[in-house]
Amino acid sequence: MRILLIEDTPDIAFAISMRLEDEGHSVTVAHDGDAGEALAMAGGHDLVILDINLPRKDGFGVLRSIRDSGLLLPVIVITARNQVADKVGLLDLGADDYLVKPFDLSELVARIRAVARRHLGAAQPVLRLGAVTIDLASRAVMVAGKPLDLGRREFDVLQMLASRSGHTVRKDKLVLKLFGYEDAGTPNAIELLVSRVRRKLEGSDLEIVTHRGIGYMLRRRAEGTAVDA
Repeated sequence: MRILLIEDTPDIAFAISMRLEDEGHSVTVAHDGDAGEALAMAGGHDLVILDINLPRKDGFGVLRSIRDSGLLLPVIVITARNQVADKVGLLDLGADDYLVKPFDLSELVARIRAVARRHLGAAQPVLRLGAVTIDLASRAVMVAGKPLDLGRREFDVLQMLASRSGHTVRKDKLVLKLFGYEDAGTPNAIELLVSRVRRKLEGSDLEIVTHRGIGYMLRRRAEGTAVDA
């Protein structure tokens, strides 16, 4: 998962980034509200962790801008404020969850998983497609009960395609979700990642179909062509 962390305290930003990267996430850090808002609006992230007390533009303003733009990007707020009015205000503005500082990083990781599951539309942290089981919490994949070895970005590709199973996921959306704007040659990287995942799914009842010039679709091998989305 690509996470945007908007936090102005270097020590806190470093600690959160290291823990989330250890969990297999890719983290982009912004140290003020203006920079964070610009990155959120640019797309390419799956979730935002947003501090409230930020220079240039506070977290309330950033959150308001994100929601006013119509973005459904999940946002977890971290704040030193513990007043009920502040919490209610954050939720009313469209925060998906919040944590009051200081907090345990394990709790933040758990909140991220819960929020991500809600936005995927999964009541349980597991996607089951034919003989393939994708555990979103542990980032583990099983094929007919046997573990499938996937790299971090290979898992991200499979998760994104599985969450839209039967529909075409545009290649540019995969690029933004996995790489953002900072990497060169990412369309070729997506092709390589999809090729690797396709090869690893051989022998399962799932296949990845390429729609030339558009994107990719994950479907059961016996299924016919589905409607693009």
